[in-house]
Amino acid sequence: MADSTKYIPINNRTLFPELKLKNIFSFRTTITRAFVYIFVAIFVAVTFFLAFNPSSDPSSPWFTNIFTDTSITTTAKPNGTTTVSPSSDDRSHFSSIYSYFFPTNSSESNQTSSVSGSRPLYLDPPNVVQDSPIGSNQSSIGSPVSQIGSNRTAIGSPHSPIGSNQSAIGSPVSQIGSNRTAIGSPVTEIGSNRTSIGAPLSQFGSNQTNKEVPKLETESNNTVKPREELNKPVPTSLVNDTGSGSSQIVEESKGDNVEKKQGIEYLVKNLVGCDLFDGEWVMDESYPLYEPGSCSLIDEQFNCFNNGRPDLGFQKYKWKPKGCTLPRLDGSKMLNMLRGKRLVFVGDSLNRNMWESLICILRNSVQDKTKVYEASGRHHFRSEASYAFVFKDYNCTVEFFVAPFLVQEWETKDKNGTKKETLRLDLISSYSEQYKTADVIVFNTGHWWTHDKTAKGQDYYQEGSHVYKELNVLEAFRKAITTWGIWVDANVNPTKTSVFFRGYSASHFSGGQWNSGGACDHETEPIKNTTYLTPYPDKMVVLEKVFKGMKTGVTYLNVTRLTDFRKDGHPSIYRKQHYTAEEQKSPLHYQDCSHWCLPGVPDAWNEILYAELLVKQYQSQQKM
Repeated sequence: MADSTKYIPINNRTLFPELKLKNIFSFRTTITRAFVYIFVAIFVAVTFFLAFNPSSDPSSPWFTNIFTDTSITTTAKPNGTTTVSPSSDDRSHFSSIYSYFFPTNSSESNQTSSVSGSRPLYLDPPNVVQDSPIGSNQSSIGSPVSQIGSNRTAIGSPHSPIGSNQSAIGSPVSQIGSNRTAIGSPVTEIGSNRTSIGAPLSQFGSNQTNKEVPKLETESNNTVKPREELNKPVPTSLVNDTGSGSSQIVEESKGDNVEKKQGIEYLVKNLVGCDLFDGEWVMDESYPLYEPGSCSLIDEQFNCFNNGRPDLGFQKYKWKPKGCTLPRLDGSKMLNMLRGKRLVFVGDSLNRNMWESLICILRNSVQDKTKVYEASGRHHFRSEASYAFVFKDYNCTVEFFVAPFLVQEWETKDKNGTKKETLRLDLISSYSEQYKTADVIVFNTGHWWTHDKTAKGQDYYQEGSHVYKELNVLEAFRKAITTWGIWVDANVNPTKTSVFFRGYSASHFSGGQWNSGGACDHETEPIKNTTYLTPYPDKMVVLEKVFKGMKTGVTYLNVTRLTDFRKDGHPSIYRKQHYTAEEQKSPLHYQDCSHWCLPGVPDAWNEILYAELLVKQYQSQQKM
C-alpha cells in the first residue's frame, strides 16, 4: 500500500521525480528479464537499419537517407500508362522512417523535379549538338525502375531529367513516359525530343544531343536552334518504321550508319582487320553513287542505261561485309586524299571498267565539270595504250595503262622467217617506266589467260629466245606473275607507292562462251544461294603464293566471290546501241557477260579501294 500511494496523481500529474530507474528493471523472474533484453536489442537493430538504409542514389552516403526522403510516386494516366517518379524533399530522419513504413501517393506533376542532396547544382548550359526529334513507340531495355515517356534517347545520364519524346538508355531508376524505352540511366527524368549521350547531372531541353557534359542544363522546349541544326536528318539505322505512321528507336547494329553518328574515323577503326570480301549484296535505295546517264565518260560498251536496258534494279545493290561497314565513297574526300598525287590502273579491260567507274564517281563530286578532262582531250578510251584524267582543282590524275597480261606481248620469227605473236613471260609490260613512281597503282590480269591461244599454250609462251612448244597455262601464269612481282620489288618504292592487285572478276556465260553463243540477258537478280557459286580460280591461288614471296606489301582486292554473285550486272545484249547487219540477224550471239554495266558492280570495287586507302591513311597517322 505504501508503494502504490507514491504514484497517486496530484492535480492530475505524475510524480516523475519519485520514479526510480531500478524499479523499472526490478523483474522478479529470469524469463521476464531475458524477454526485455531481447526486445531492446531488436529495437536498437531496427533503428540502425532505418537510419543507415542505403540510398537509391548509389553515389550518396548511406546516412543521407536520415535527412532526405526519396519516395516513388506511381500515377495512372488516362491512356493506361503508369508513371513512376522519384521525388526528393528535405525532412527529418523521423519523417524518413515514417515514410518507409507508410509511403504516400502523390499526383503526377509536369514540372521537372530538382535533384536534392549534397551535390552542387550546375546552371551553366552544356555544349549542345543538334539532333532531330524522333517519333514515338519505343521499346524499353533494361531499366529496373522505369517510367516510360516518349520519343527520346538518353544514353548514360546518371541524373538527367528527361521529358517527353525520349528514350533513356542505361537507367536503373528512370522516369519514362509513354511509348518509350529506358535503357539503364541511374535516376533519370525524361524531357523532350532529344538524345543525350553520357551527360551526368544534365537536364534535357528540346531537340538536342548532349555528349559527356557534366553540367545541369535548364533548357526548355522553347529554345530556338539554328536552321541547319533543326533540319539535320535522323540516321536511318536508328529509326525503324513501324508501319503505323510512327517510328521506333532501335539499338544500332554494329556498323550500321555509324558514319553519320560517330564519324568516318570510327568506321575506319572497324575496317582494320575486317575481311571486306566476305559478305553479301544488299538492296539500298540510295545507290547508285551517280545518276544513270549522268556520266558522259562511260564507254558505250558499259553504258547499259543509254543502250536501252529496261531493268535498273541491279544498280541498287551495295556490297556489305559481314564484320564491318564499308563507308560510302565520298568523292570529295577521296579527291582530297589524292591531292597532288597519281592513281594508276594497269591491266585489262576489266580494270578499264573499274577506272571509268572511279572517274564518274569522282567527277560527280566536282561542281565545275569543265575542270575534269582527259589530258590529251580524248573522249573514247578503247584504242590507245594509256589515258589520264586530270582533276585540275586537286592537281591529281587518275590514269589507265593497257596491259592485259602484265607482261609483254611480243613478236618473233620462226624458222621460216615468218613473224608470229608470242608472250614474253620474262618481261614486264610496256610503259612500266611511266607508272612505277605513281602514288597508288592498281594492277589486274585474268581474263586474257582464258582465251584459246593462252589456254592451249602451243608455240606461244616465250622466255628469252626460247619459245615453248607447249606450256601449261597455269605454269605460264605463275611465271608471268613472278616476273611482275620481281619487277615491283625492284622498281616500286613502298614508302611512296601503295600497290594493289584486283583479283579475277567472274563471268556468267550460259550455254557457251563469249564467242560461242554464251548468254546472260535473262538475268535480273544476283545469285542468292552460295551453292551456285563457282570454285575459286586456280590462277588466284597461284597469285596469292607469289604475294607471299614478295618484299613489297601488296593489298589484294579479292573481288572474285563478290562478283560471282552478280550474274545480273553484265551488259549482255545492251553492250551497244547500234548493231551491224550481221549482229541484227542474231544479236543474242554477241553478248557481253564478262564486263559490267556502269553504274554497277565496279562501283563497289572502288568503294573497297576507298576503304583500303582510308585504312592506310589511318595507320600512317597512328605511327606519327
